[in-house]
Amino acid sequence: MSFIGKLFGKKDEASPITSLLPQEIYEQGVLELKDIIAPSALKISPKELNLGEKVARTFFVISYPRFLTDSWFAPIINLDKIFNISIFIHPVDTAKILHHFQKKVAEVQSQINQREEKGLVRDPMLDTAYQDLESLRDSLMQAQEKIFDVGVYLTIYGDSDAELDKTESEIKSILESKLVYVKPALFQQEDGYKSVLPIGDDKLMVHSKLNSSPLSSLFPFVSFDLTSDKGILYGINRHNSSLVLFDRFLLENYNSVTFAKSGSGKSYATKLEILRTLMFDTDVLVIDPEREYEYMAEAVGGKSFNISLNSENHINPFDLPIAREDESSADILRSNIINLVGLFRIMFGGLTQEEDAIVDRAITETYALKDITAESDFKNVDPPLLSDFELVLAGMEGAESLVERLTKYTKGTWAGFINRPTNVDINKKMVVFSIRDMEDELKPVAMYIVTHYIWNAVRRELKKRLLVIDEAWWMMKSEDTASFLLSLAKRGRKYYLGLATITQDVDDFLSSPYGMPIITNSSIQMLMRQSPTSMDKIQKTFNLTDEEKYLLLESGVGEGIFFVGLKHVAIKIIASYTEDQIVTTNPAQLLAMKKSKMDLEMNNSAQATAAAASK
Repeated sequence: MSFIGKLFGKKDEASPITSLLPQEIYEQGVLELKDIIAPSALKISPKELNLGEKVARTFFVISYPRFLTDSWFAPIINLDKIFNISIFIHPVDTAKILHHFQKKVAEVQSQINQREEKGLVRDPMLDTAYQDLESLRDSLMQAQEKIFDVGVYLTIYGDSDAELDKTESEIKSILESKLVYVKPALFQQEDGYKSVLPIGDDKLMVHSKLNSSPLSSLFPFVSFDLTSDKGILYGINRHNSSLVLFDRFLLENYNSVTFAKSGSGKSYATKLEILRTLMFDTDVLVIDPEREYEYMAEAVGGKSFNISLNSENHINPFDLPIAREDESSADILRSNIINLVGLFRIMFGGLTQEEDAIVDRAITETYALKDITAESDFKNVDPPLLSDFELVLAGMEGAESLVERLTKYTKGTWAGFINRPTNVDINKKMVVFSIRDMEDELKPVAMYIVTHYIWNAVRRELKKRLLVIDEAWWMMKSEDTASFLLSLAKRGRKYYLGLATITQDVDDFLSSPYGMPIITNSSIQMLMRQSPTSMDKIQKTFNLTDEEKYLLLESGVGEGIFFVGLKHVAIKIIASYTEDQIVTTNPAQLLAMKKSKMDLEMNNSAQATAAAASK
């Protein structure tokens, strides 16, 4: 019958074939699921299967040790390889197994008695077997345990026999180190492969008898619980919905780093941590590049300072902290001079070796003009200003270029920034230094001065404090600011200071020689959604698997990976309604809140006017 004849149902006289309906013709051309997932070819050999371009090999567990520890199977489950595992659990009737146990106990007891009658030395293996049998029999009789026939089958995949052999060797070494032994399913590869398919059909039927306790250790879904007995809630563990609860001040150091692209929720997560940290009698200081923390500071009764050229808030970099009992005035003065040399190096755009020596000597003489020396008591001293330093510098030979470059900070456009006495008081639970209105050219200078001022305040009085530096990549641009940031990370613990470093520019941060040391000196690391361009560097730095890499690329807002020490989990940041109203940076939410506040004020005003008119 021709195709046209089939199509129109017309029978060809020369053909005895029954005509087909159009629906039948359609169904003959339809692909089924098995046609799609089936390999292009299949070859079964005694030791493996060839599935198209892949080679598969199946194993079964034949022996277990006397004791199985919790999560002993986890290294295999978490292995970064392609494999399938099937665990078959067949309950065994307790009455039958007790009858078998009774015979077995009698046999062991008989062997022990025979050895005693012959005067032979006691056999520890027989004694141990007898004790184990008796203990298990008691547990079975009291229904505390049950017996199961358990089959554990494992199929590994590779592109070649050599790759399979390498994976097999790795798996065997892991299991044999735990006294668990496996064997390949020789001449049973087809049945073995069918046994690991997700159809629940045990074709191999290679079983070991396990009671309930060791059987529970086979549970494959093991994930880390990152939680402690006390601390603040960082988020929810996305693996098992447990709480990620930690107190950074109970860890080996109090520092953290957060890497995330813009809009991934890093500032939201940081604000939540600040809000919850404040409840544990901790002072919080924030260097805010975008004025995102001002509303929050106002909400919790804190204070916000706007650092800019036209601001009324000033910080004198020549201020000196009061020496503590374990510090000398000479050490503080020397440290402050070194920090000031670093500041001038940033302000002047670099210094030659001769200029560095001139600046160092000029700072020392500037302090001496105010009778501040290594023997002075800094409690009642009046520190010099930048203009005093300029006068000293102008009288030094070879400092003409330095004086010229310094003029813009003392008499020029930028004179109002740092050439004034300090009028900033940080005696509040939360203090925010906003540098949004500072010119980009001066932001590294401003961040250096503010962090140096905070460091002096921290050294002055021992209190539990958290310093948050948002957009820390600004400080990584200069070697001096990056070096100072690293010194804060290293020395902060001595003064009960935790440093939280946040950045969205991963390349700038990690390209600095100080970037990696800051990460290694941070007990907590948070990775949130990343851009594809920086993902490879992130993966290499934090030793992420490909699955974790894709998790970060596909994470939603407020999702990421949370590291503490060697452990890490996928995390989701959550907040209560009240917390969300305080910490949100969503422009739509902020506009809605502003409109609601204006409507409320107008309503209150209208009611007050109506009440006054009625009187």
